[in-house]
Amino acid sequence: MDKVVSIEQALSSIKDETTMMVGGFMASGSPETLIDYLCQTEVKNLTLICNDTGLIDQGVGKMVMLKKFRKIIASHIGLNKETGRQMNAGETQVELIPQGTLAERIRCAGYGLGGVLTPTGIGTLVEEGKKKIEVDGKQYLLETPLFADVALLYAAKVDRAGNIVYKGAMNNFNNVMASAAKLTIVEAGQIVDIGELNPQEIATPGIFVDYIVKGRGC
Repeated sequence: MDKVVSIEQALSSIKDETTMMVGGFMASGSPETLIDYLCQTEVKNLTLICNDTGLIDQGVGKMVMLKKFRKIIASHIGLNKETGRQMNAGETQVELIPQGTLAERIRCAGYGLGGVLTPTGIGTLVEEGKKKIEVDGKQYLLETPLFADVALLYAAKVDRAGNIVYKGAMNNFNNVMASAAKLTIVEAGQIVDIGELNPQEIATPGIFVDYIVKGRGC
């Protein structure tokens, strides 16, 4: 099955109030073409799940500047001063989650798990409102799965069936997000025919990918 479609078709399901995951780490491995397209639309009041909010002019930071998000769930926002300004001004709700916990909550969603037990956050503000479970005399927080309507990813190379090869730091949150959304869209730096990829290099199987969009390098 050829999953390569136009960017218009791929992103047509993103409406107001959509919850979206976006790959990237300090904007490295972010789907810039998909982000730029959304910046040109009227869509708003989105919920963003990401590691960070990129830079003002890179990654999801460009959408932050346009106030596209009602809520942001991330591990840190220090690289984008506009996110901090919106948070402090009460313009955007920001929920900060420890980075490892964020990754595990996303992984739980993709793998059908009910949650993960972690000691991270015990005795801090992180534990407020969360269930504590004792295992072998030690306290843990139950962190529940984190789902999204849409996941936007970036990959160095993708075949037409959606099998993904990442390069270097691209393999940050892109891989773990692929299975945690109802719809997964990948922006490809290069698209190849089915059978051209070395199976040992494939990090994300095509079964998790719904649409492929040509990136700027294609």
